[in-house]
Parts: sequence; C-alpha cells; structure tokens
Amino acid sequence: MNIPTSTYRIQFRNGMTFDRAAALVPYLQRFGISHLYASPIFTATSDSTHGYDVTHTSEIEPAIGGREGFDRMVSALKKAGLGLILDIVPNHMAASLENPWWRDVVEQGENSRYARHFDIDWSRRLTLPFLGDTFEEAVAKGEISVKRDPQTAKPALVYYDSYYPLAPQSWQGREEELLAQRDPHAIARLHDEQPWQLTCWREAAGNLSYRRFFEITGLVGVRVEDKTVFDDTHRLILELVHSGAVDGLRVDHIDGLADPKAYLDRLREEAGPECYITVEKILGKGEHLPEDWPVSGTTGYEFIAALSDVLVDDGNIAALRQAYDRVVGEPVDLKTELRNAKLLMADRNFAGEFTTLLKLAQAIAADENAALSEDELRSALRELLVAFPVYRTYGTAEGLTAADDELLQRVIARIRLDENAPPPQALNLLRCTLKGDVAQEVSGVAATFRTRFQQLTGPLMAKSVEDTLFFRQNMDLALNEVGAEPLPRTFSIHRFHSEMQTRLERQPDAISSTSTHDTKRGEDARARLYALTEAPELWAECVERWRKINQHKVTLLDDGPAPRASGAWMLYQALAGVWPPTLEAQDAASLKALEARFVVFVEKALREAKLRTDWGDSNEEYESAVLDYTRHLLSPDNQPFLQDFSDTLQPFIRAGLINSLTQAVIKLTAPGVPDIYQGSETLNFSLVDPDNRREPDFAQLERLLAEDEPFAAPTEESWRSGQLKQHVTARLLHLRQDKPSLFREGAYLPLEATGRREENVLAFARADREEALIVISPRLAFDEHHDSLTHHPRWADTTIMLPERLSGHRWRNALSGDVIVLDDRIDLAAFEGGACILLVRE
Repeated sequence: MNIPTSTYRIQFRNGMTFDRAAALVPYLQRFGISHLYASPIFTATSDSTHGYDVTHTSEIEPAIGGREGFDRMVSALKKAGLGLILDIVPNHMAASLENPWWRDVVEQGENSRYARHFDIDWSRRLTLPFLGDTFEEAVAKGEISVKRDPQTAKPALVYYDSYYPLAPQSWQGREEELLAQRDPHAIARLHDEQPWQLTCWREAAGNLSYRRFFEITGLVGVRVEDKTVFDDTHRLILELVHSGAVDGLRVDHIDGLADPKAYLDRLREEAGPECYITVEKILGKGEHLPEDWPVSGTTGYEFIAALSDVLVDDGNIAALRQAYDRVVGEPVDLKTELRNAKLLMADRNFAGEFTTLLKLAQAIAADENAALSEDELRSALRELLVAFPVYRTYGTAEGLTAADDELLQRVIARIRLDENAPPPQALNLLRCTLKGDVAQEVSGVAATFRTRFQQLTGPLMAKSVEDTLFFRQNMDLALNEVGAEPLPRTFSIHRFHSEMQTRLERQPDAISSTSTHDTKRGEDARARLYALTEAPELWAECVERWRKINQHKVTLLDDGPAPRASGAWMLYQALAGVWPPTLEAQDAASLKALEARFVVFVEKALREAKLRTDWGDSNEEYESAVLDYTRHLLSPDNQPFLQDFSDTLQPFIRAGLINSLTQAVIKLTAPGVPDIYQGSETLNFSLVDPDNRREPDFAQLERLLAEDEPFAAPTEESWRSGQLKQHVTARLLHLRQDKPSLFREGAYLPLEATGRREENVLAFARADREEALIVISPRLAFDEHHDSLTHHPRWADTTIMLPERLSGHRWRNALSGDVIVLDDRIDLAAFEGGACILLVRE
C-alpha cells in the first residue's frame, strides 16, 4: 500500500485552482511533503465555497480547472514524486436543481431512474423546504408563478430565482394555458399534481421526506449501500485511482452511511489493495475503529484531543474552572448542560428524524403485542438517544455486533438508574429492536429502525456537543474542539504516552491532524489558549479588569445585559487566541482587518449557542448589542483596553508559541501520518469556518522556507513569524522520508525526566533495530514575568534517563548537526537555548 510519509491539505475553490496548486508543487517538494491532500474536487453548486455539496459525481469542477486542469496538476505532482489523496463525499449530494439527478427526481418523482439513489421516503410527496413562508402564504403574496424554465423551455413553478420542474403529465397538452395562468387557486391545484410539495424552510426539522446531512436541508442523503448507486457515484473516483492519478481516499462522514463496513469493503475491493484509505470519524475516549474495517485509520481528531494531555496543566485546571464558575454565577454542571443540549437537538432540531423512529417503534410494539403507550416509547427513545456516549454503533440487517450489544447493555443499565428513567418495558423493546431480537414479521421494520437510529446518534452528538455545548461553555476554548470530551476530565502526560502506544498498535498509518477545515480554531490559537490553564488566577483578574474598562459598552436588554459576564469571558478568550503575535495596539489597519474576521466568528458563536439567539430565530437586538461591544474592543480609539490587552497577552503569546512548536514536533514524530493544513506550517490563528478556510499567503511561505535555517540561534522574529516552526517541520518531514520504517513501525518509548523542571519536559523515543530518534520538547512553559523566547532557561537541573537500547551510542542533533555520545542519561542543561531536542542515532 502507498502509505504517505506526510500530507499537505489544500482547500480548492475561493481562488485556489488546479493550476495554482500545480505551481505550489516545487514548494511542497522542497518542504518535504509526500502527498497533496485535496478537498473535494467534483462539481458542486455554483456558489460552493467548500465542495461538499456535490452536484455531478462524474465531473471535475470546471471552476477550478476541470479535468484538463486536474491532469496538469497530477502531472506536476508525479514529476516531483508526490502523490495525491482525494476527499470524497459518499454520504450526500446537493439537494439542488443544479444537480441533474435531483432535478430528474423532482420532475419525475418515483418514476425517476434516480429515485432510489437518494434516501427518500416515497410514502409521501417529496418535500422541498425552501420557501420563506408556507406555500399558501407564498401563493397569496404572488411569490409563486408559472413560467418557462430558461434552461429547458418547459413550464415550471417559479419561486424567485428557482424554477421547479413540473411532472410531464401535469402540463403536457395545456402548456400555453398554464403559462398564462395567474389564478392562485389554479397554481395551488397545479402544485397538488406534483410528486413534490414546496414547504417553508422552518418545517424541515419536523417534516422532511428525505435524509439530510446533519441539519442541512440542502444536502440529501445518498444510498451508496445500493450497488447501482455506489457504481454511479464512484465511477470517476475509481477511474482516477486505477489510472494512478490518485493514491488515496479520505472518506467524509463515514458514520452517515447505512452500513459503513459494507461500504468500505466494497470501496476496498473496487479501489484495490494499494489505495490508501482513511475515514473521517470521531472517536470517544477509549473508543477504537472496528478492527475489521479495511482502512488505515481515521483523519485524526482523536490525535488533537490527545495533545491536550501534554499541554494542559492538570494541577491548575480546577482553579480555572472555579474562576469560570464565579463569572457564570454558579457552578457549571457539564453533565446537565450536555443533557440539555442533547434534549434540544432531539426535541427540536431533529424532531422529524425522532418522529420517524418513534413511528417505527410503535409499529414494532403493536406487532409484538407490547402494551406500551406512545408517551412511554417516546420517553424511552428520547433517553436512549440522549444517553448514547459515542457517535454510533455498527449494526447490520442481522442485528448488532457483540461489542455494540455490550455497549447498548451498559447504556441501558445506566438509564435505568437515572432519575429520568423511562418504563423498563419500553427500554427493553428498543433493546430487542436494535439487537434484532423481534418476530420475523417485523424484522424488516426493526432493521430500518436500527439503521435510522444509528444514522441519527452521530448528528445528534455532533450538533449537541460541537455546535451547541462548545459554544455555551467557555472555560477554556482550547478544549472545545472536534473530538474533545464534553465532560470534565484529568489531563495526564502518562495517558498521552499510553495513547500513542495504542495508536502505534491499532492505526500507525492514520492521519495525525492539528488543524483542519472543520476545527473550531487554528492549531496555534489552541496552543496559546492551553496556557490559560497555567495561569488561571491571572487570566480571571485580567478578564475582570477588561470588563470594567469596557463596561460602558454593555447594553441592558429586557432579558439581561449584552454581553453577560460569561459572554465577555468568551469574547476576551477568543480574541486572545486569534491576536497576531506581532500586532501593535496602535495599528489601526490591522485592527480593522482583525475586526472583520472576529465579528463573523462572534455572530456564529452567539447563534450556535442557541441561548438568546439562533440561526432559525435570530434576536437582532441582542446580536447587535454584542457585536457593537465586540467592535468597540478592536476600535483604535479604545487604547486603554488595547494597550492593556496586548501587554498582558505577551507571556501567553510566548507560552503559546512554545506549545505550538511542541505539538508540531509531536505530530511529526509520534505514530501516524502528519497532515499539514494549508498555512499551518508557520502560524495558524484562525477562527471557526469560514475563517479557517481562508487561503494562506503561499508566496510568503515560500520566502520563509528559502531563507537560512534558524535552528542554531532562534530569534524572536523567527519564533513570532512562524519561520522556526516551518523549518523544524521541514527538517522532520525530510527525516520521515529518509527513515519511513522508523516512523511507521518503530516502537514508541516514553522517556522520563527527573529534576527541577521534570514537569516541563515531554520526552519519548522512536526506535527499531537499526534506527532511533529521541524527541524532547518543552511543556507548561508559561511565566508571567518573561515574554522572551530566546533568553529564558527551560531545563536547568533536569535529566532524562535512557533505557539500555538507547544508551552508549553516537547521536546527531537533527537541527544543529552536532554529534554527541550519550551514556545512560541526557543532561538537558547542555541544550539550553534550543527550541527542542531531536537526536538521531548515527
């Protein structure tokens, strides 16, 4: 199999084309990348900024260069010896009239050849929830009419710029009559003759006839479990793999599929044994990919979570939590907060999916002669969904696997002991249904229930945690990341070592990520905010002082101040994470540019929290008040705050840059395939999307890499520009290419530090029979009295003991080139002034 030694993720669209990517190949080659990792490249909706809303699975997006541009990029990659990994989207396509399959389904209904390509409930008319009001209101307002479609010249029902094709039998033979029609009642009758019905977008959550991606009604589920559908959607993908143009596939949202293992088995069979395949999958703590999946691993969110064990100060996090509780006004019970977020999702945002499951459960209960009321079944289903601790199980038509059944039993046992426990008979029925332990007559209904239940638990978890709870509870935003645990836990360097050993054993070829197009903030913002756990009292004092400075901009509304104290805590912390390390408080132009990005983030954060405003029901007065407060923070006229904020932030900036280098070194040397997200080789202080999908300054990246290597004596400038991080990354990328077996198969050996600064060191080695690498990096480096990155000792009076297999050898410093001989220990004082220590056995 073609296993990458590293990948470089590029976001296409928004100006990035195949030809521009091809022009970057010399940089990527010089940098040390083995594979370009491309966001979706197939034709998507005309206004797509990301490519996950695919409209043509057998066409490469013309706007980024089409097939010819793609071939030119592949040629450039191959000439440089680089491979290509594609991000593919098997779970969904765009529910857009630009999608010819979807358009055909709208026009032909169940008679369309693509009617079974999409996951549609054909027991009723296809719902098209794209109106601003009900259909009746839209007609009464004159917003809907009959016109000729400019693309097809056929009559269509028109709503603003959307032309909905009419079923042929509803207009053929009376075309001119319909086109002259202005009577609202006649339009309503024509609408009733269609295999679809236009509805208000607000009704989608509770009344949708097709499976969607999460809450996005513009993305319709695809039935890739059907071989015909698989073949139709993967024809071009497989052609590119078989031709040698594509070396690997990243499978988006694997948990959305009806049967992920069956899909992956088919994909592996069709793509062949040499194709590198990874899956986007969120793993909870202690959870692992099913061992029988024919993939190399995940795309690395669990790796991001593991890094927090190294960079969070567990001894001080309780103090930070207490400070946050004081700001909120009461102790935060995260277990209750998580339950409330899940209940909101189940009761409101996924009401339609919930109702579908409830109806299926009622049908099974009736056939099983179970004397259960609708309310009892509703309560049991609700509690089971809310209590589910992982994204999903992987049952099939035959029932659950032994491991999933064991998980289900544990969940149900906990529910029965809970104060909200539903009737045990109802829980038992749901357990039997999920297991497949039901009468033969309802086995098909049970299988449908099982599939729908499994396809719902993932979105419910994601939207509850990542897109609700993580915008409500803001003790430390660095911990509010995709893949992170939503409940309080301890952080331990020993657990990190254990997880890396498990990673080597279970998925040594999985992708290791630190930033992606979906992370809540860039890796360097996260690295800086980890440092808050080292200085909780200082941070709390600062926030209190800043709130007083800006108190006159707080607006008192009927439902309370805007922002509240807890909201201000979030704003100051988010601003601390995104603040450029070289930004001066008097730089009006840079402050304006930062404000433009930050305001978009704040609006999204307020709506995702779903407390005083929401995407579906925005509170304009509240949003305006908070956004005005936010703009004031970054106003050049607000110098008392800006000077204080900038000065106070300097030790956090210093600690964050050290953390940043440490997490980069870990990613490049620990088990897994490191991915560099575009621009993150220097510094990535991005906010949540769309901010994290902005194109970096590639010309600047190339200039920095071309300059002299800053290893011998790192300067403040090389730290703060990200050049040091970039050059260390490049050196390790080339080392990975020189020693692929060491990094892929070499043992992971935790090393223990002793002495005065033992808590401030992370050390481990990678070793096989012939080669070895010792990695030593700083951690917990915050010091409020120092902001210098070049003149501060880190490891005085600290030693690392070496096991027998590492002692008594000559070692070369991978950064400086110096050669030393080590006996059974390393005296770290000898390396003071260096950014980190990387020793390669000679």
